[in-house]
This record gives sequence, structure tokens and C-alpha cells, in this order.
Amino acid sequence: MAFADNLPISESLGVFVGVAGFDWLTEGQAEPLKALLSALVAGGVILAARRLARKGRDTGG
Repeated sequence: MAFADNLPISESLGVFVGVAGFDWLTEGQAEPLKALLSALVAGGVILAARRLARKGRDTGG
């Protein structure tokens, strides 16, 4: 499986839109830097979880 197949692009975009939209609704303005950082962190966590799950599946454990 290629590296690009494991990238959580849709999930990261969803987190970005969600955080920016929530900020906009609650504070009246979106903070794109906060939303971008949140999306990158969430994407990294999802990527790590996918790699760990795949590694466990490949080793049979």
C-alpha cells in the first residue's frame, strides 16, 4: 500500500472546517491558524493510528 493511501486528507479537512466554523459561530470570526494546527495534529494522530493498526495486522498480533 502506498504512503499516499494512508494520508488522512478528508479527515484533516473536516477538522479544519469544523474548528474554523465553530470559532466563527461562537466568536464571530474564524481563526485559520488555530484551525490549521488542529487539523495537522488530528491528521498526525490518525496517520499514526493507521500505521500502528497496519503494523499489528501485518505481524499477526
